[in-house]
Amino acid sequence: MLMTSTFVETSAFFIRRIIFMIASLGMILFLGFVSGGIFKNFKLPSIVGMILLGILIGPYELNLIDSNILSMSADIRKMALIVILLKAGLSLDIDDLKKAGKPALLLSFIPASFEIVGFFIFAPIILGIRRVDALVMGSVMAAVSPAVVVPRMISLIEKGYGKKKAIPQMIMAGASCDDIFVIVLFTSFLSMAKGEKFKVFDLINIPLSIISGVIVGLLAGYIVVYFLKKLSNIEKLQNTGKILIIISTSFLLMGLEKVLETSMPMSGLLGVVSMALIIKIKSHETISKNLAKNLGVIWTYAEIFLFVLVGAAINISYAFEAGFAALVIIAVGLIFRSVGLLLAISSEKFTIKQRIFCLISYLPKATVQAAIGSVPLASGLGCGQIVLTIAVVGILVTAPIGALGIDLSYKKLLDEK
Repeated sequence: MLMTSTFVETSAFFIRRIIFMIASLGMILFLGFVSGGIFKNFKLPSIVGMILLGILIGPYELNLIDSNILSMSADIRKMALIVILLKAGLSLDIDDLKKAGKPALLLSFIPASFEIVGFFIFAPIILGIRRVDALVMGSVMAAVSPAVVVPRMISLIEKGYGKKKAIPQMIMAGASCDDIFVIVLFTSFLSMAKGEKFKVFDLINIPLSIISGVIVGLLAGYIVVYFLKKLSNIEKLQNTGKILIIISTSFLLMGLEKVLETSMPMSGLLGVVSMALIIKIKSHETISKNLAKNLGVIWTYAEIFLFVLVGAAINISYAFEAGFAALVIIAVGLIFRSVGLLLAISSEKFTIKQRIFCLISYLPKATVQAAIGSVPLASGLGCGQIVLTIAVVGILVTAPIGALGIDLSYKKLLDEK
């Protein structure tokens, strides 16, 4: 009788947990859609409303989101990012990508390097932290947000803006590689701050992760195309089935990155983009357009989860405690970043307007900062609290400004096809 009672209680507990999780997911979707729509009606980026909603219903304010959803937050955000990167790969034109090759490569590391240098020089003066802590802070802040930038660049590609110089393609490619470069540096600087020696070999991981990610992604793309053709011959495969296969393979690529991390560095996100690019090249134009369209529909939902959960990761009290010094060091970092960006595209024959657009597009910070901003604090570093504070303020300031800047300026700064 006691066993039966225990079983019933345990079952009831798990059922309640599942109900709370489902209710949380429904609340995030509904309120995220509403808050995004409200901001859109005021000609503001919908992501601002979603981030603010996440802050409000997150664990640091009203605490309305189920703890199980919060514990899976990083994985859910990564899944949402996969969707938009797949759409990015299916939207890229190989000729435009070749045109954007050199500046895109330079954009993947020069602006971030300059921003880290800015923090290294000025953070100890403004915030009174150690030089090595300044490197940790700089590497947290140096990544541009693909979740903010990539969907906007896809929209510009579809509308035909910046086509002649392949500017959206260049920014999208640079932003995708920028994160890899910054995260590898962050890992190295974090080890230094914890008293470990800097390993030069770690820097080799940057090109290795990019190259291996592209190669594995290309192979996965060819395999997916082969299976799609074979399945289409056996039975008429609908777009839903194709999307399911492509997304499943993308998850496998992300899982492979984790499996190989101790033996061989690999960027799963670059693998996803490369795979999608091969699928576009090897498929009929109508098929790739339909796939991109379906992924756009999925992104409507994925975007809500991504930005609401980014907001939920933000402790707004840190932003209020930070004071004016936080804004000053973020501004200094962005100035250094802008100088690096102008240097990266200096060899290209861009107009002043096009250069200004590139500067605006490289402002937003959100996904990477939300993911790694709390790591120094969790690692027990003395600088952990101030690093997290700067990351929070950086998201709150640059994500809305960058998103709004892109949305309002592209018609004035870029040529339409």
